[in-house]
Formats: sequence, structure tokens, C-alpha cells
Amino acid sequence: MADADSARISPTAHYTGFVWYRNGLSHPAFKTREGWLLHSLLRPMNRAYSLTGRAGLDEMLLARHRSIDDLLRRSIADGCVGQVVEVAAGLSPRGFRFVREFPRLVYVEGDLPGMASRKRAILARAGIEAGRHHVVDIDALADDGPRSLVEVGRRLLQPTTGTALITEGLLGYFPPAAVAGMWRRFADFLSGFPEGVYLSDLHTRSAGSIRGARLFGKLLSVFARGQVHLHFAGAREAEEALVTAGFAGPRVHDGEAVDIVEAVAAPAARV
Repeated sequence: MADADSARISPTAHYTGFVWYRNGLSHPAFKTREGWLLHSLLRPMNRAYSLTGRAGLDEMLLARHRSIDDLLRRSIADGCVGQVVEVAAGLSPRGFRFVREFPRLVYVEGDLPGMASRKRAILARAGIEAGRHHVVDIDALADDGPRSLVEVGRRLLQPTTGTALITEGLLGYFPPAAVAGMWRRFADFLSGFPEGVYLSDLHTRSAGSIRGARLFGKLLSVFARGQVHLHFAGAREAEEALVTAGFAGPRVHDGEAVDIVEAVAAPAARV
């Protein structure tokens, strides 16, 4: 995952950051000029699409963010999860919000160096840093080295505490083989904890989500200056791929235009 990919993905991070701020989910510090500009440019298209009666891009982004929030909140409240790693976090406000909602939670946000550095600077300037909230460099495609999940986990996480791993808005940038590799990497990483929960959005080609997924993919392709992938025909195919990767009992929750993955690391893989 070269730094060039970070430049390709970062426009969507600014756009989503502005959407979350505009809807009361984020701190004003996460609002950037780039995000405001992108949102202003797409506002007429969003408004026109909403007039058709279907969810627009902002509604899709909010739906996926809130759905992941709800599943994570439930896992923490149940006592399954005491620490979180969010990969390709961008300008997500989730870490900022959750460490304040749950006083003992450790939250690690990771992204490629350019975005991670900018977010650390934003938090520092706003004076909203927290000792249990870390923003670090993470490469989702790295098997080892300082940016790998394994090394970040060794530095910042407790092996005796249940862990959630989140990817929001990441998978669509990568072809199926790369997603399969990430899922194997994620399952193996989570197997090292007593509980391991994986949460993610996923755009499929299923009948219930195809229109919204295609719209989202087209808009995202413009932002990202490259192809955005729809990997699976439907929930069942995605769940089979998650099992192959090493997850147990995965569920793909069917949404209006975006599905949400909920999976746990297979017990047999745990150490």
C-alpha cells in the first residue's frame, strides 16, 4: 500500500470528515477546507438523487458509520471488547467519541503516514488528545514491519483484552485478491486476543443494494481517481469468503445501499 495510494484515498477522508461534522458526529477540528469544498461541489448531485426517493451519498455514509458505531458499542457494553484498532481511519471521529464514552477503552487509529500525521496535528492543535487514543501509521497490506498490525498491536495493545478491528470505507479501493489477503491478516491478528471482533462496511452487487452501491462506486471513483470494486454478488458469498479467511460465524447485515460485516476470529485459530 504505497504512499501514492494515500493520496488517492485522502479526498474521501476529507469528504466523510465533513459529513460527520455537519451531522453532529464529529469535533469541529476535523472539518477541513478540502472536505467543505468537495461537499459543496457534490451538494447539487446529492440533492437531485435524494429527490428520487433513494438515499444520497451523505445518507449512505451516515448509515454505515452509525451501524458500525452501534455494533461496536454493543460489543464494548457486553464486555467482549476493551480495545479497538481502526484501520484507514482517515478523519473518522469514532476514536475521539468512544474514548470519552468509555473511560477504560484503548483506541488505536491507523492510516498511512500522510493522513496519520495530519490527524495527529489536528488533535494536538485542538487540545483533544487523550492518553488512551493513539493515532499511528498502519499499512493494511503489510505482513510485518513497523506499520503492520502485528507490530502496532505489540506496542499498544494488551494480549489479554478483547479487541475489535474496524475498516470503514477501505475495502472498495482494492481488488478481490487484496481483500482476501487483508481478511486473512485481520483474522490472524484478532486470533491472538481472547475475543476478536471485525466490523466493516461492504458494498455488494445484491439486489437490495445494487443501485446505491453503483452510485457510491461511481462517486468514489471520481474522488479516488481510480476503480472502486464491488467484490461479492451478495451476503452469502461474502460470508463464505470471511470463513475461508479464518472468521467464525460471520454475518453480513443487509442495508439500503451498504452492507455491514460483523465477524469474530475463528476459535480454532486462537493462541
